[in-house]
Amino acid sequence: MAITQNVEEVGGLTWFYRDAEPERQNDQPPVLLLHGLVSQSYSWRQVLPALEEQGFRAIAPDWIGCGYSSMPDRRDFAYTPDTYIEALSQFLKTLGLERMSIVAQGFLGSVGIQYALRYPKQVERLAIFNAPIAQTAKLPWKIRRMGIPLAGDMMTQDPLLVDRTLEGGGGYQIDEQDLGIYRRPWIKTSDAGRSLLRMIQNLQLKESTAEIEAGLSHWKQPLLIGWGVRDPWLSIEMAKAVDQAEFVELDEVGHYPQEDWHEKVNEVLIPFLRRQII
Repeated sequence: MAITQNVEEVGGLTWFYRDAEPERQNDQPPVLLLHGLVSQSYSWRQVLPALEEQGFRAIAPDWIGCGYSSMPDRRDFAYTPDTYIEALSQFLKTLGLERMSIVAQGFLGSVGIQYALRYPKQVERLAIFNAPIAQTAKLPWKIRRMGIPLAGDMMTQDPLLVDRTLEGGGGYQIDEQDLGIYRRPWIKTSDAGRSLLRMIQNLQLKESTAEIEAGLSHWKQPLLIGWGVRDPWLSIEMAKAVDQAEFVELDEVGHYPQEDWHEKVNEVLIPFLRRQII
């Protein structure tokens, strides 16, 4: 069955999402794939079919303010982690997802980790790839400067920021066709840049990482941390410090593992999702 592209109206917001629903679904809960900054659900394009082939239903949404989802004005959507968590909760309820496994990557994907920590009964397994999970995490200057007033207003209107950020996170050149899809929201509307500016300004990284670091230390369900060792922005040491996680180093992979080398993501993610919970 082909991967479908869908939209869902939830509480005045439009969620765009990619849905891989196999004809013969296994007995495992669906998998929710969450992207980071400055990305969109398209980054999971090679992971979705691999999960579908193994019988998993997999759903990858564009976060609000990203890709082809709504890009509301800051007066209508605060772009804080709490606002995102509430919006995600409503989205999942609308889709009828009562229990799932979550795969979270990057800055903003960290909101998915916070969701899992706040609603652990809804999360069977949690997989993390290169996300800020400790209070030592800092937003890289390449992204942080996009949130500076006035300067950030101009920078976030440049579609080429996608190239500089996605390629700067690992050093790999992305195909021009793929970059064209990532740039399209910026070419289509100035709201893409304004939304990104608000995300960066309201990420509340210090508070979020404090919640994540404390929550992961008490996490009971299966936990996978896959880490691209070429990530220039997040130290591998923060990943190694989570004692109760299954930790896997991804050699020659950067901040965006699913973009840099999706095969390595699939190699560790699929066995983790299939493994029997004892």
